Amino acid sequence: MLDKQRIQIIKKDFPILNREVNEKKLVYLDNAATTQKPIQVIEAIRKYYEYYNANVHRGVYTLAEEATAAYEESRKEIVDFINANSYEEIIFVRNATEAINLVAYAWGRKFIKEGDKIVVSQMEHHSNLIPWQILSREKKAKLEFIGITEEGKLNEEDFNKIDKKTKLVAITHVSNVLGTINRVEEITKIAHELGALVLVDGAQSVPHMPVDVKKIDCDFLAFSGHKMLGPMGIGVLFAKREILEEMPPFLTGGEMIKNVDFYESTWNDLPWKYEAGTPNVEGAIGLAEAIRYLKNIGMENIRAHEKALVKLALSKLSDIKGLVIYGPKDPEIRGGVISFNLGNIHAHDVASILDQEGVQIRAGHHCAKLVMKKFNVPAMARASFYLYNDEEDIDALYSALNVTKKVFGLD
Repeated sequence: MLDKQRIQIIKKDFPILNREVNEKKLVYLDNAATTQKPIQVIEAIRKYYEYYNANVHRGVYTLAEEATAAYEESRKEIVDFINANSYEEIIFVRNATEAINLVAYAWGRKFIKEGDKIVVSQMEHHSNLIPWQILSREKKAKLEFIGITEEGKLNEEDFNKIDKKTKLVAITHVSNVLGTINRVEEITKIAHELGALVLVDGAQSVPHMPVDVKKIDCDFLAFSGHKMLGPMGIGVLFAKREILEEMPPFLTGGEMIKNVDFYESTWNDLPWKYEAGTPNVEGAIGLAEAIRYLKNIGMENIRAHEKALVKLALSKLSDIKGLVIYGPKDPEIRGGVISFNLGNIHAHDVASILDQEGVQIRAGHHCAKLVMKKFNVPAMARASFYLYNDEEDIDALYSALNVTKKVFGLD
């Protein structure tokens, strides 16, 4: 765990953490949904708009050249951060959802044929489920599921559903509900041996732990900037260069073309082939600054900190009578997410009472209704941690849950 002095220094970088909610100190525990932004990211975006706001790749004047240089430098930061081979493999999108849809439309509609199989898991976020439902229905392909055990792990017996008919395995690295860290390296090895490609949803892993695309050997990786201290509206699709070269464009228009004639056009080089129109320049610049902030702390240190927080939270919350916690009990295979239900109180009511105590958590189905079906509940409450959370935040959560019990007469 990061020491208390380091945490206090980190907290000072986040202006929003100084505010109160309902006359209580703000305790922000909805980091799986979005993270707060450090002043360094806010200032980087402000500086762009104040000093060199211009469209990129188009102008030969100073502001445009400065904006283009900063935008492309952001791409290089991401290459280093996930250990990609080159900037050609990094496509800027709005979020992980758009990244996955890009693959489904551009790669899927070219390479998925009738009778092919797409394998996903029951713990997928809807972003990594609905595109494959639509594609499989359109192409008359078969969609199969790796199930979930009672402990909240992938059912490894279902790995045999990956066979020679499988063209794609789309799997979450870390469940946004159960916190389960899946063994994506093993799944990728199985898939590749059978000739299938692998897409990893890294929305809940890239912000929280070291992620190395060479080590995983995934063909696609999707993640969002706003879940890793960056601004909203910017995300990344990593894809192996040889695959991107075979895929058609997703969106068309300006910037993604090389030559245009009356009845046909040719596409731009990678990565701009997939970045039609004016991009989110401020988003890329803000994301790059967020990555620099994370690298300064160290992704290994962030992972160790969250693991310690989860261990402490699981121990402390297990003392609350009537509280049911979902997902693995071992912090070694669990990200910084704890979903739970308290007695017969609806998760929305739990979240409302916690809000009155200043504790901000998420409640609902978390865009993962198949997980709710597995555990036969309509919703779950979810606390999720990040680098600026500490033991005091867990104490506040614990106290607020006990207040909730009293309000509903569960004591």
